[in-house]
Amino acid sequence: MTEEESRQRQRARFERLAHVVVEPLHRYLLRRTSADMVDDILAEAMLVLWRRIDDVPGLGSAPGFLPDPDDVLPWCYGVARGCLANARRADGRRLRLVERLIRTQEQQPAGAADHSDLHAALAALGALDREVVRLWAWEGLAPRQIAEATGLTSNAVSIRLHRAKTKLAEQLRRKHDEPSGHKRDEGRSGQ
Repeated sequence: MTEEESRQRQRARFERLAHVVVEPLHRYLLRRTSADMVDDILAEAMLVLWRRIDDVPGLGSAPGFLPDPDDVLPWCYGVARGCLANARRADGRRLRLVERLIRTQEQQPAGAADHSDLHAALAALGALDREVVRLWAWEGLAPRQIAEATGLTSNAVSIRLHRAKTKLAEQLRRKHDEPSGHKRDEGRSGQ
């Protein structure tokens, strides 16, 4: 049997399994979690079943053999149960992170530094230049390390970093030199 025939046979086995288990697993998940999470968890469970197709008990390998739901469903329910537990743990982690971020934001002193100008200047840079600057400034990477992380050459990183820092400095200087509400040349004559 060629590799292609083996893949086709595996795909046919999975399709027969999916035909038998998708609806029962969908109902199982609907009874245990919110409707907006069901499709994602079901997709994850089906991916696990695809990867572990050879481990599914009661799933024959004869072409055209439709598995008996009583033979395959208990094991598939176990897979769906594990995927549901993983999704719940992930939601718990996300919720704890949001709560921690909210607490951190609430705990910042009233006189905390305002970095909105810096963030606006960073946003004005191109995506790759912004990433190069962040890797340099926030992560403390050297140009050769940034090159490795981004796939650029060290020389290209050095050039991008120099130009980006120049643009940032110019934008921040321009922002702080302008009196609020007025443009530099506003109200001046052309002479």
